[in-house]
Amino acid sequence: MAKQSVDVLIEGGKATAAPPLGPALGPLGVNIGQVVVDINKKTASFKGMQVPVKVTVDSDTKAYEISIGTPPASALIKKEAGIPKGAGNAKTDIVADLRIEQVIKVATMKEDSLLGKDLKEKVKEIIGTCRSMGVKVMGVSTQEALIKLNAGEWDTQINNRSIEVSEEDLAELEKEKKLLKANLEKNRAKFTVQANDVLVKYKSKPAKEQRTRMADAGIPQVIIDELVPPEKKK
Repeated sequence: MAKQSVDVLIEGGKATAAPPLGPALGPLGVNIGQVVVDINKKTASFKGMQVPVKVTVDSDTKAYEISIGTPPASALIKKEAGIPKGAGNAKTDIVADLRIEQVIKVATMKEDSLLGKDLKEKVKEIIGTCRSMGVKVMGVSTQEALIKLNAGEWDTQINNRSIEVSEEDLAELEKEKKLLKANLEKNRAKFTVQANDVLVKYKSKPAKEQRTRMADAGIPQVIIDELVPPEKKK
């Protein structure tokens, strides 16, 4: 049985018979409308994100299989948290908080590509990604979240593969996100003033020394790079 495949990138839940999908499937003799419906069902949870899709068609029977890839875990976390990007400095900045159900949801969406032997281990991997993005879990640091996870605090949710979050919890997360953003902006303003004070003091010094002095003063790297961009390597 000969098989042919079509690989496309589509927005989750919004596949259509228009290019690139329709023209690619046309010569394969399948029911394009039905394929589109099936793809949209499979990708509905990826709304707003570009998703890799592979359609494999049996040339004789016209039967088809649809394989759905997934965006990176970081993209899924950003979607769940409702943020455009992670923290500039994940060691000091917190940009959002996630419920354990949202972490489980991301882990299940990435299940086939994660290394953990079970869902609990895969949830740990997602919490690790949250750490690198400046995202808390259940109101605590990712380090503390891992301690709670290992102690079995969320075993019921994991075993039940719970992914639903109440409207009340979502409203609380949104409120917290606004407070975190305000705090980040306040800290940024403070560090910017400190950085400019350093620049005034060392204005006659080379850029490399200015950057070093700002780093010594505890100025976040992202602000240092904005005020005194690193020299490009020749």
